Amino acid sequence: MILQSLVEYYEALERRGEIATPGWSREKVAFALNLSPDGELLGIIPQMHTEMRGKKEVEVPDQMQVPERVVRTVGVVPNFLCDNTSYLLGFDNKGKPKRSKQCFESAKQLHLAILEKATGKAACAVKSFFERWEPDTAREYPVLQSYLDDLTTANLVFRVDGGACAQEDPEIRKAWEHHRQSGQEGPRQLCLVTGKVEPMAFLHGKIKGVPGAQSAGANLISFNAPAYESYGQNDSESPGTPVGQHAAFAYVTALNHLLGNREHRNQIGDTMMVYWAEQGDPQPQKLFSLFAFPTADADGQLAGIMNHLALGKPLDNVSLDKRFYVLGLAPNAARISVRFFLQDTFGNMLENLRRHYLRLEIQKPAFDQRQYLSVPALLFETISPSSKNKTASPLLAGAVMRSVLTGAAYPQVLFAAVMTRIRADQNISRGRAAIIKAYLIHNHKEEEVTTVALNKDSNHRAYVLGRLFAVLEDAQKQASPGINTTIKDRYFTSACATPGSVFPQLLKLSHYHTAKAEYGGWQEREKARLLDKLEVDKDPLPAHFSLKDQGIFMLGYYHQVQSRYNKKEEQTNGGNQ
Repeated sequence: MILQSLVEYYEALERRGEIATPGWSREKVAFALNLSPDGELLGIIPQMHTEMRGKKEVEVPDQMQVPERVVRTVGVVPNFLCDNTSYLLGFDNKGKPKRSKQCFESAKQLHLAILEKATGKAACAVKSFFERWEPDTAREYPVLQSYLDDLTTANLVFRVDGGACAQEDPEIRKAWEHHRQSGQEGPRQLCLVTGKVEPMAFLHGKIKGVPGAQSAGANLISFNAPAYESYGQNDSESPGTPVGQHAAFAYVTALNHLLGNREHRNQIGDTMMVYWAEQGDPQPQKLFSLFAFPTADADGQLAGIMNHLALGKPLDNVSLDKRFYVLGLAPNAARISVRFFLQDTFGNMLENLRRHYLRLEIQKPAFDQRQYLSVPALLFETISPSSKNKTASPLLAGAVMRSVLTGAAYPQVLFAAVMTRIRADQNISRGRAAIIKAYLIHNHKEEEVTTVALNKDSNHRAYVLGRLFAVLEDAQKQASPGINTTIKDRYFTSACATPGSVFPQLLKLSHYHTAKAEYGGWQEREKARLLDKLEVDKDPLPAHFSLKDQGIFMLGYYHQVQSRYNKKEEQTNGGNQ
């Protein structure tokens, strides 16, 4: 289903002329070799443009349509008209001059063979270049001196007299098509992707742009050992997978197109996520990027769209009934692994995202200006602040995104990871409290204690004890301003896990604190109200809390603390007005 969806996406873009046609691909090209009509190298023409990366402007190579690239393994195999310095100039920085010369000779034979019958200006210039170029003295060529360091890792193309690139010449394109079609002979079988009988693809193209994978690209489908050969089929006799040449080219080209476009991709953990709409409709994917990866600048726009969805109103220029696809890819040695593949109507995915954000809504500190927390922001809450590796667990990232987009229950490992971090860091941030709240609502249907702000009417034992702990902590801080170690530092973890053994001691200490505190009367009254809710005399404090109840305890603590801070801010603002 993944390949079929990608092939359909490719064919939709091909009909609109927005993607490379069969036999061609879009590649990053940094420089052009400017040739005279008789094949002399006149100079180097940079093929770069400026892009904003974050807040900086950087020079990046142009994307060009060039003849389709070959799939390289360890052998010497040249590309036509677009390749690196080893193949087009005969040198590199790898300390292998003999291999570089072999690369150039193979490229020379390929170009002379394809352009043998071509007589045009561009074709003759390219042929003459290969016939007269001397790889042994290439490094001493005057026009190359200022570019030697930059050329070695770049893709190069040809221009003639500073004009159009050689691959744009009609005669050369015709020669390339003739060469490509003559090499498509092979066994014809039923393609399981398109359902047509056509030549099979023995080798599939490289996928580029997945972080952590090989920089030259990695395969989504490949075989390198007998264990992977189905029913004795192998690449030397018949393809290991019955995928036709058209389907193989289409899915690779479509996937590279998605990975090369910032509007189609986002990274979560080690997983690169790409997404696209049925028939290549650009509007849903832009809206999905806004929804799934919200930024503070777009909070207002996102809130307006969520209100439209809640009221069942249609969105301008966006069809909610179209199919939408989300694919998660991760590196795996020489291949690419599929973390997840999700498909649904676009409307259902947006509705699942909307409900997810509603579950996450919680009272927040004044300094936190974010309205919505993206999945990467949630995953960040599971990482230790002292860790050098700021990447979340690979499996956790995929599991969370899958649950968010499908509306399935949140993975229990997310809740456990957040609880572990709270106990280790002694810190309940807005993001961690939001995760606890969303998990309790969605997985355990705990509606009473999962309000946005403090619920004073709740009698849930764990929630009330969490609130009580916050009140006792506040009393201690009032009694000893600037204290270095509070009861939270010493007792918080044990209080939420084994309250029966900790709270009697905390309540005893609180009498001394409230007596010294400036606002001890308020804290004593609040403590009494919370103790009444607990009915301690009738039902002793529980000896242990389950992991779920520990989460409720932490949520009660967070709500009580935020309520206290908000009161102080209101008093301060009121005094300033």
